[in-house]
Amino acid sequence: MIKTGIFGGSFNPIHNGHIALARQILQKSDLEEIWFVVSPQNPLKTSDSLEDDEIRLMLVKAALEDENHFVASDYEFKMPRPSFMYDTLKAMRAEYPERLFTLLIGGDNWVKFQHWYRWEDILRDFRIIIYPRKGAVIDKNSLPGNVKIVDTQLYDISSTEIREMIDKGEDISHLVPEAVANYYKYEED
Repeated sequence: MIKTGIFGGSFNPIHNGHIALARQILQKSDLEEIWFVVSPQNPLKTSDSLEDDEIRLMLVKAALEDENHFVASDYEFKMPRPSFMYDTLKAMRAEYPERLFTLLIGGDNWVKFQHWYRWEDILRDFRIIIYPRKGAVIDKNSLPGNVKIVDTQLYDISSTEIREMIDKGEDISHLVPEAVANYYKYEED
């Protein structure tokens, strides 16, 4: 079985924190690969300022071009919307039986995990790796056996702040991969 992490998100846009976090998770876990699953619509978020699906996917692909163990995935593009992680994981497991999928989520999402669609089924059927998020306190001793915390660095970078900087015409090159910075620079010109 190929141990594959599922890092879902809108990646609106993908930034250096996403990639650095995934690198640390890969180092500190038994995962062999991480798929960045670009979500067309997160059911817990509004899509007011969501960049076009294909543009976000293109930017994730460009950002991951030199990363050997990372894959940009449009898997949820063919799923009903809004996309629910349980449905995605279940469909992926059926389509890729040679892979053992592990859901990667931030501590902030773990704290509200019981609000996720079919969260009990996810918990029963899949492994979960939690990475720290600012303000999310998790008792390691209370976690089920298939849920682990990976102690990674906290990255204080927000896609929302980056979008605000883009709207103001500010430089984002220190926060995002070069391909992403170049795309938004080109868009302004």
